[in-house]
Amino acid sequence: MSKIALITGGNRGLGRAYALALADAGVDLILTYRTPAKSAVDEVVAEVARRGRTAVAIPLDTREIGAFDDFAAAVRDALRATWDRDSFDHLLNNAGTGPGATIADTTVDLVDEVFAVHFRGVFFLTQKLLPLLADGGRILNFSTGLARFVDQGYYSAYGAMKGAVEVFTRYLAAEVAPRGISANVVAPGAIATEFGGGLLLDEHVGAAIGAHTRMGRIGRPEDVAGVVVALLTGATGWMTGQRIEASGGQHI
Repeated sequence: MSKIALITGGNRGLGRAYALALADAGVDLILTYRTPAKSAVDEVVAEVARRGRTAVAIPLDTREIGAFDDFAAAVRDALRATWDRDSFDHLLNNAGTGPGATIADTTVDLVDEVFAVHFRGVFFLTQKLLPLLADGGRILNFSTGLARFVDQGYYSAYGAMKGAVEVFTRYLAAEVAPRGISANVVAPGAIATEFGGGLLLDEHVGAAIGAHTRMGRIGRPEDVAGVVVALLTGATGWMTGQRIEASGGQHI
């Protein structure tokens, strides 16, 4: 029986890279997307099928915790209809946004947005989905290198919220351990995707970041996807409550 991974924000960027890499590793997928991204997630579903695996896409805005009951019901229905199962195996809380500002320019609305997406949504979606997660499963939350190092001080709210996710993950690991479930954090460094407005796709920005990265370049989505696949499909079930940074040695 194939494993099933649920990835929030699986329509683009790192979420898309995780989905395709996991499909190549023999994992089926449930992908979430925000409604405007329907065509993008359809393309990912089709690409997963071309790679011989099955993917189902379900809309979800992780800011809207009042919709989580309906989302969980939709996941349950998809599991039964597509796989004749009542549970999935891996939860990846990947969905995110990247607003940034100096502390002086940070607004209450910006902090509320980052909190809603990167912490409150992760906390309560995980809570809602735990009954559907199979015993022996694995949870990956996502942080950032910016929770360890400061780069121009532009992402204080984002970095602080990701620090909260890291603490939450340790508590989560303790609570789900009796079910044989592991919970870890993957913290990407700077990765060339459209995240945060696409600034990191600029070759000059990439070169500047590469100058401060031991591997000599900015990261690519497949760099982090390889770490995710190893954590979910390898013999890593004994590792839990840990932060794994995938940054190529940025700022070390």
